[in-house]
Amino acid sequence: MRFIKSILIALLAISSISSAHAQSLPGGFVYLRDIVPSIIQDIRYATANNFVGRPLAGYNAGECVVKREVGLRLKAVQQELAAQDLSLKMFDCYRPARASLDMVKWSQNGHESAAERRYNPKIPKTELFRLGYIASRSQHSTGAALDLTLVDLKADNSAKYDPSRAYADCTAPVKVRAPEGSVDMGTGYDCTDAKGHTAAPAITSEQRVWRRRLVAAMARQGFVNYSKEWWHFSLPGAGGAAYDFPIQPRRN
Repeated sequence: MRFIKSILIALLAISSISSAHAQSLPGGFVYLRDIVPSIIQDIRYATANNFVGRPLAGYNAGECVVKREVGLRLKAVQQELAAQDLSLKMFDCYRPARASLDMVKWSQNGHESAAERRYNPKIPKTELFRLGYIASRSQHSTGAALDLTLVDLKADNSAKYDPSRAYADCTAPVKVRAPEGSVDMGTGYDCTDAKGHTAAPAITSEQRVWRRRLVAAMARQGFVNYSKEWWHFSLPGAGGAAYDFPIQPRRN
């Protein structure tokens, strides 16, 4: 019996080690929650609340994964914002390469639903790659690119996305487009429209102030904004090779 018990204990130990290994990250990558848990996360590609309308390949958990240096820089940004009763909110961080290929397949499937058109009201989805809104090889896959926004912690951010509602498109006024629990940047996240360009003239002065505030806070830690997307930032020099490991639930 002791022999059998010893074997069982050994098998349990091996199982535990294998499980831990399956949830570990490649060298240099970290879960953002382990660096700065106060940053709000709404990882949209792990849900159906995105332009594809379903979770993308490789998003097995709604967790922000980044290179460690990126996480430490975000911590500094968050500390600055906290003094102003503001917070960062992450929409996307590391993106498995397979997810970008999933986007390519989506763009070529030959149809567009009303929900999809909310994100690209004026541009056919077959044109999104040519125009630079989506890339088949994304910098997100290096762990050095991010999609994010600002949250006013003093505001009422309780409105939740309701998949049964027919929202206006992403360029519409904030009260009629899908809620994102963040400040009004003039468009929703992932809005493939000229109004989503960071320096777009067709937004209000208040929306422009919020965009500039976000860009400035990120720039002070070395992040660079992509001019066609007010929400997209990258950290030069922190990337490298693209990865394709799936995002798994974080161990507590």
